[in-house]
Amino acid sequence: MVQDTKGKLISENIVKLNKNARTVLEKRYLKKDENGNLIENPEDLFYRVAENIAQADKIYDSNAGVVALTREFYISMSSLDFLPNSPTLMNAGRHLQQLSACFVLPVDDSMDSIFETLKNTALIHKSGGGTGFSFSKLRPRNDTVKTTSGVSSGPVSFIQVFNAATEAIKQGGTRRGANMAILRVDHPDILDFIVCKDKNGSLNNFNISVAVTKEFMNALENNEDYNLYNPRTGATAGTLNAEEVFNKIVSQAWKNGEPGVVFIDKVNDKNTTPKVGQIESTNPCGEQPLLPYESCNLGSINLGHFLKDNDVDWEKLAGIIKTAVHFLDNVIDMNNYPIVKIGEITRSNRKIGLGIMGWADLLLHLGISYGSDDSLALAEKIMSFIRHKSHQASEELAVKRGAFPNFKQSIYAKSNPIRNATTTTIAPTGTIGIIASASGGIEPIFALVYKRAQCLDNEEMYEVNPYFEKLAKEKGFYSSAIMDKIAEKGSIREFKEIPEEIRKVFVTSHDITPEDHIKMQASFQKFTDNAVSKTVNFPNYATKEDVEKVYILSYKMNCKGVTVYRDGSRDVQVLNLANKKENQIQKPLQEIKPRPRPKKTKGFTFLMHTGCGKMYVTVNEDDKGACEVFTQLGKSGGCTSSQAEAISRLISLALRSGVDQYSIINQLKGIRCPSPILSEGSAILSCADAIAKALEACNKEKIIPPLFTQEVSYEIKYKEYTSDPDANLAGACPQCPECGEMLTFAEGCVICRACGYSKCF
Repeated sequence: MVQDTKGKLISENIVKLNKNARTVLEKRYLKKDENGNLIENPEDLFYRVAENIAQADKIYDSNAGVVALTREFYISMSSLDFLPNSPTLMNAGRHLQQLSACFVLPVDDSMDSIFETLKNTALIHKSGGGTGFSFSKLRPRNDTVKTTSGVSSGPVSFIQVFNAATEAIKQGGTRRGANMAILRVDHPDILDFIVCKDKNGSLNNFNISVAVTKEFMNALENNEDYNLYNPRTGATAGTLNAEEVFNKIVSQAWKNGEPGVVFIDKVNDKNTTPKVGQIESTNPCGEQPLLPYESCNLGSINLGHFLKDNDVDWEKLAGIIKTAVHFLDNVIDMNNYPIVKIGEITRSNRKIGLGIMGWADLLLHLGISYGSDDSLALAEKIMSFIRHKSHQASEELAVKRGAFPNFKQSIYAKSNPIRNATTTTIAPTGTIGIIASASGGIEPIFALVYKRAQCLDNEEMYEVNPYFEKLAKEKGFYSSAIMDKIAEKGSIREFKEIPEEIRKVFVTSHDITPEDHIKMQASFQKFTDNAVSKTVNFPNYATKEDVEKVYILSYKMNCKGVTVYRDGSRDVQVLNLANKKENQIQKPLQEIKPRPRPKKTKGFTFLMHTGCGKMYVTVNEDDKGACEVFTQLGKSGGCTSSQAEAISRLISLALRSGVDQYSIINQLKGIRCPSPILSEGSAILSCADAIAKALEACNKEKIIPPLFTQEVSYEIKYKEYTSDPDANLAGACPQCPECGEMLTFAEGCVICRACGYSKCF
């Protein structure tokens, strides 16, 4: 009977997906067997999730109509009207059953606390979650450590420890971990923190934000100094000039987009459970402020599906809000929390975060220009409606299930009982937005036309916004020539051949002023319980003063934080090499010649297990270090063997030409192929990755890990370098490390619209 019900439901509600959406689901979400073969289709996935989450109703009513609720949940997802956060889609109804994306962990001022948190971080990352931390309680650098009569190394040093641990977890083949590090602006080490990501590739597993206080902002307004406080003693630990510190924050954000800022006092002014605790940190993208040990599960409504008679379909929207609140509250009960205390705190406050995607799509269909007064008014109207209806739905659940346990300690204590301490969050919708074919969160459209290379025939194809394409063909201005120009320009405002009414409505992120970004964020924040994930995009020619204005405006308009990105800024950083000396004379490229190979070399041969079979990698050295690499893989003359030989020859040439060994390792390590494998507890992602790890192991300054079968002992000497492929995300127009398409900076993160890759999830 259950199977009949499932089959009938699925056959009546087939999921309609475009090519990108199907690719993302197949790559990241659908179940596979031990050989990597798909054993689930999109309909099966949504039914699996719906059936699993509906089971929570039995906790409160043994006679609950789970079949009917499964149908309700399935239709809401299969129609792509509503989607929960990625961990719920991936894990509900499967062995892991970890359903939350957002976690915040405390970091107290003791070694026990620091490394207990580090252990918990590893467990969360292993389960697919992201973590946020405030390091503000740690004593400053050079402060007293009584137990050892020594001095503290300070918060930044421990952030580096957490970053290295995240790196190790990622290299072990698990899902990518993401972190947020926050430090209060009144911490004595704030100047070190502001510049801790100045060098390209440093702390590449962290977003960083400064927790800005009211005291600081008041001092900034009055051009005064403000106090620093030693977190160990609570005593004043000196002063800094607010304007000088602010200028340093602005300068770094202008340079490479970090640090962001979190207006921590504004966050706590809206804390719904102030008697339970103060909020110190957010999740990695900044939209979810949480108490220590809290988690939150999120979901988003696809506004592009809620149109009726050239207006918002308010009745349909009210229905999906009620379903979504019920769904997200059930997730709390069905969740398998990676740490017991997280489960306890989460169930005590029962925070959920219902948000939106497809905002730009809705505006296009209504003929409203993004950033216009009409768009800001509609933003407030829609978010006010969503918050009101979600609170109403939460109150209805409280009648049946009871209020959240900390209700009497909340701001709602004198109001009607409510099931959830918060109900609304506007989160990044990178991958679920691709699945739903929706614009991301509340961001504008990034581009109307993408130019995409086709590998098989070396031709270029256009990916055009479907609504724009439809109008272009109807109005008669569609052609490959104009699409090519739009793809290069990024905006249609200067194209006189396109009707003015279309140019006015079809604005992209290139057309919107930074001030309009903030106004849009503020309009949604006004009616959002938690916070709003948003990136303020600047053109490359923007000045530091432009960034400063946005930071001030976001504070005055009651945003809870702000993230900026100046187009091309991270590419500029890549070009500013840290070890480049002033007045250094560079040899022309044609003058660089490799040193001759000596007649006699010494080295080691490593047996590497790859997805293509056993690979023998020989790394030889001369008196100046590594000078050549040989590989033997499979049958001589085969395609795989020839590729490995080509890589080896190029590496050898680069080594003898003076190219830094770590640079070569960074380029190769992390490259993925369709057949990654686990070997002796670590992942070999491809043949190139195997060569890089053999080269790394042969370096006399590194420890040879147990991955390698050749046992060789070297003196241990630490040398920091970046082995994360994500370090290459720093470019102005960076490529996705997984599919090679262009990455975009949006919703507080770096995402790929082609394959669903996300730096933060």
